[in-house]
Amino acid sequence: MTDYAETYRALRGRVGDLVRDADEEQLERLAPAAPEWRVRDLVAHLSGITADINAGNLDGVATDAWTARQVDTRRDWSIDRVLDEWAMEGSKVEAVMSSLPEIAVAQMTMDAATHEHDIRGALEMPGSRDSDAIAIGFDFGVEVATGTVDQADATLNIENEAGSRTVGGGARQIGVRANRFELVRAMTGRRSVDQMRDFDWDGEAAPELLVLPIFTPRPSPLVE
Repeated sequence: MTDYAETYRALRGRVGDLVRDADEEQLERLAPAAPEWRVRDLVAHLSGITADINAGNLDGVATDAWTARQVDTRRDWSIDRVLDEWAMEGSKVEAVMSSLPEIAVAQMTMDAATHEHDIRGALEMPGSRDSDAIAIGFDFGVEVATGTVDQADATLNIENEAGSRTVGGGARQIGVRANRFELVRAMTGRRSVDQMRDFDWDGEAAPELLVLPIFTPRPSPLVE
C-alpha cells in the first residue's frame, strides 16, 4: 500500500528546508511555473489547503477563488508563521490520510509535488525529482488522462524510467517516452506544446493527451 502520509510528511519537510532560511528577496520571487504567485504564496497555499481540510472549508474546493483565499489570508504572515501552521495542520491531515478517499489524497499529493517544484524553480534549487510524491502524481495523472485518451479514440503507451503504462483502447496507436518528472510537469501545464512535442513519440505527437483537463500548456517553454 502507498504510504501517503509519509510521502506528504517528507514533502512538507523538504519544502520547509527550502524556504525556512530563504531571504526576503527569494520569498518575493515569482515562480516561473506559476507566475501569478510568489514563493511565499505557494507555501501559503500548501498550508492553507491543510487548514481548510481540517476546518471543513471545502466549498469551492480547488477553484481559483478557494485557493486565492488561502493566499490572501496569509499574505502578511512571516514564513515561520506559515510553516508553523503547516506543521500543525499538515500533521492532522497526515494522521487521517489512510481513511480518506485515495483519489482525493493522490490529487492532493500531486498538487503538493507540483508546487514543491514550482518553488524549487523559483529558488533555482532543483532536486527530489524521483520522489515518492512525483511517483504518486504520475500515477494519478495517468488515471485522469485515461478519459482524455478514450475520448480521442486512442491507445497511449507511456514509458519512463520506472516502467510503462498503457491507457485507452482506441484505434490511434500512440507511444511516448520521457522521464517521469517531465511527464508530471507536462500533465500539470508546466511545459509548452513544443516541449512536449520534443518527447520521444511513436506515431504522431499528441501533447493534448498528456495535459490534464484542468490545465493548459504553457505558451512558452520552461526549462527546469
